Amino acid sequence: MEEGTIVYIDYDLYDVESGDLIETTREETAKSNDSHEENRDYEPLCVTIGEGRLIPGFEESLAEAEIDTDYDIDISPEKAYGVRDSNAVEYFGPQQLARQVRDPENLQVGQSVEIGGRKGRFVMFRAGRARIDFNHELAGKTLRYNYRITKVVEERDEKVVTLLKMNTGSEDFGVEFDGDDVSITIPEYLGYDQSWGMAKFQLIRSLRDSVGVKTIVFRDVHQYREPSEEE
Repeated sequence: MEEGTIVYIDYDLYDVESGDLIETTREETAKSNDSHEENRDYEPLCVTIGEGRLIPGFEESLAEAEIDTDYDIDISPEKAYGVRDSNAVEYFGPQQLARQVRDPENLQVGQSVEIGGRKGRFVMFRAGRARIDFNHELAGKTLRYNYRITKVVEERDEKVVTLLKMNTGSEDFGVEFDGDDVSITIPEYLGYDQSWGMAKFQLIRSLRDSVGVKTIVFRDVHQYREPSEEE
């Protein structure tokens, strides 16, 4: 797959050592591994090849992959989430936690925590000290991916809509092309979302790299609505 290609991928992710299922896009796999979530929509993952959102080992495999072909690959920690770093495990006293954690009284072992802008896990409390592990939870693990590229997005309009959904979670956009230029009307509610500003800059890069558009216009439309009698 060429860099910049937008694809849909079905995959199962396992911990090689334990054999445990970590993540899957397939509902049947989730059910057979007793990890099915009733309120979740199981659907293929949509990614852009070479964009860097996936771990390096998976990116490398996708670059050589073909559509409608099953692949089984093992990825070492060095090309996944890194080896475990003992220096990334730190100890904090109750007073330190009280100063740095938003709600220390509700902090429980196994819970995620953010300290000084770093995300970690509260793994133990003993002798009046809390142990926080700032390693990624999958650091040090060899991972096994069973995956299949189920679709390659080829139509220009569909590429734009797909990229918009990938970056915002919404499909409520209006898209119009004029040659290599594109005008995108954003849904009104998105204009009030603070994260939209950051998402827009990522979209501009993705639209140019993956779709080849030139001028990009984002349109905010706020329609006038007549007040009702009750209002």
